[in-house]
Amino acid sequence: MIDLDYLKYLEGFLTDSRKQRFLEVLKNRTNHFTIAMEDVYQLHNTSAVMRSCEVFGIQELNVVEQKFGKRIDTEIAMGAQKWVDINRYNSMQNCIDSLRDKGYQIIATTPHNDSCYLHEFDITKKSAIFFGTEKQGLSPEVIEQADGCLKIPMVGFTESLNISVSAAIIIQDITTRLRQSDLNWELSPEEILEKRLLWAKNSIKDIKRIEERYYAEL
Repeated sequence: MIDLDYLKYLEGFLTDSRKQRFLEVLKNRTNHFTIAMEDVYQLHNTSAVMRSCEVFGIQELNVVEQKFGKRIDTEIAMGAQKWVDINRYNSMQNCIDSLRDKGYQIIATTPHNDSCYLHEFDITKKSAIFFGTEKQGLSPEVIEQADGCLKIPMVGFTESLNISVSAAIIIQDITTRLRQSDLNWELSPEEILEKRLLWAKNSIKDIKRIEERYYAEL
């Protein structure tokens, strides 16, 4: 449960316009879709996908780091890491199992099989959209366990796009259609309070001192 007095205390350090902006953004946030990335070597791609999640309203990004590091390219992310929840996993199986436990179907992005085209994708089910490495795409581990596959229609000679471009196209399409639907895609009231608290903390520079003062006054 969120401590509403604590939330009110922290939001007292924010401007009214900042608090209003939080509410406006949260109205368009969703956990109906989530994005998962498998061992993406180029950090700017991970950061760019995070930025697309933030811009188009997907609240959670899942990053599997079996091989590569955990750095985020903040220049590319442009502060998105303050507003998007990043779930890190050290194995693909842990990621898949966790997302299934949360009620997501696993959707693999791949151009190499009888994938569903993006405009045909059924947005009614909670879906975790998986993106693979730059050169090899998704591993067989994901493909074999996927509930479905998804691809972007292409009419040129090139059969694939950069991962960050592919993610941006897919995220923009499915979130736009989601907001135009009658589905219950919004964050719950409790989730909104959680984000307000987290975003308030991320917005206050000297948050540790502020927290210490609050608990001392109690």
